[in-house]
Amino acid sequence: MNQKFEAQFKEAGFTKLAPIQEAVYPLLAAGKDVLGLAPTGSGKTLAYSWPLLESLLPGDGVQLLILAPSQELAAQLTDVIRPWAKLLNLNVTSVIGGANVKRQVEKLKKRPEVVVGTPGRLLSLANDKKLKLHTLTSIVIDEADELLGQEQTLTTCRELVSKAPAETQLAFFSATKNQILDELHKWFGVEVTVVDVRQQDHTQGEVTHYLIETPTRKRIEALRKLANVDGFYGLVFFKQAATLKDVAEKLRHHHVPLATLSSEQRQVDRQAALRALRKREIRLLLTTDLAARGLDIKELPAVVNYDLPHSHNTYVHRVGRTGRMGAKGMVVNLGNEHDLRLFKQLIRKEAYHFMTAYLYEGQIVTELPEKSSPKVRKPQKASKPVQAVTEKVRKHKKKRKRDQKNKGKRRAK
Repeated sequence: MNQKFEAQFKEAGFTKLAPIQEAVYPLLAAGKDVLGLAPTGSGKTLAYSWPLLESLLPGDGVQLLILAPSQELAAQLTDVIRPWAKLLNLNVTSVIGGANVKRQVEKLKKRPEVVVGTPGRLLSLANDKKLKLHTLTSIVIDEADELLGQEQTLTTCRELVSKAPAETQLAFFSATKNQILDELHKWFGVEVTVVDVRQQDHTQGEVTHYLIETPTRKRIEALRKLANVDGFYGLVFFKQAATLKDVAEKLRHHHVPLATLSSEQRQVDRQAALRALRKREIRLLLTTDLAARGLDIKELPAVVNYDLPHSHNTYVHRVGRTGRMGAKGMVVNLGNEHDLRLFKQLIRKEAYHFMTAYLYEGQIVTELPEKSSPKVRKPQKASKPVQAVTEKVRKHKKKRKRDQKNKGKRRAK
């Protein structure tokens, strides 16, 4: 590791390299094409940043291109990499969709050595000759299973790679693996060295996974109660933006401090929402799986699955937002009995330990206090006065019936 990096490494409080950092460092430094697989929150960004930054030449144009699936992740990667790049007199800029194109073009004119961005905007600028890729030495595709697992973004990434010099080093990183990562030679023409430390890496903190059985119609009420739990702050995941909007509106009616994060929002509003959660100005940040990839919210206490995921990989990335780099966290899964049963079957092969929990008096508890049995009232015997009245009524009815019978006989005569 570069001596300047070593000094900052110690100042940042690090004592040793994470497994993925130690494993890929010599490979990337030697110019190898790499596929790195490591758990969420295990230091993948710095794993590829340190060795690749060391190989760049200040003032030599764009040499390192980093692709990310979302605007938030691209902005986050830029913030993480920039302090280390400055130590080597290197400049980092982000090029993302939703931001002002003219400002991005102006930044590119200053010839930064590192560019981080979303594939669509990067390709657009490259086609317009605003982003020059002939000086590239390395390309990193972060969250590779997500970017390459969709036909449109796979095509975009391949076009970007085709515009780079043939000898450009390629690196792919992800927390989960899908079929496309076994076919990198087919799509990119390179033989990668696979580094998989998912089983050896234990940097994630203790995360408790709760199952709270909740009827569908009462899930909003469950969120309201969670927001009132002392010290509870969390990301709440939804499958659809329409459901998210409806729930947000109803929770605001109950004065729950929250914000939303969706692809329909302006970039400035999305950044403000994330900032509000980081500063604990809100209790809940409602989002779709837009925020499930790579997003790092320091010491995030909780993740809530309002809608249970239908795939193992989705669950891995959602819950990876909490318990990062040794911090504690919790995951709250809401659903009715049927949904929770199917969900447990989906995740049964994993090592997650699920605990049944309840929302009780402003707390999350795993056992409800025993309820006192209602007192059974013994039937009381009728008092004598009541018995006397009953006998009197019975005799009166008998006499009335006899009189009516006799009256009928007299009329017949």
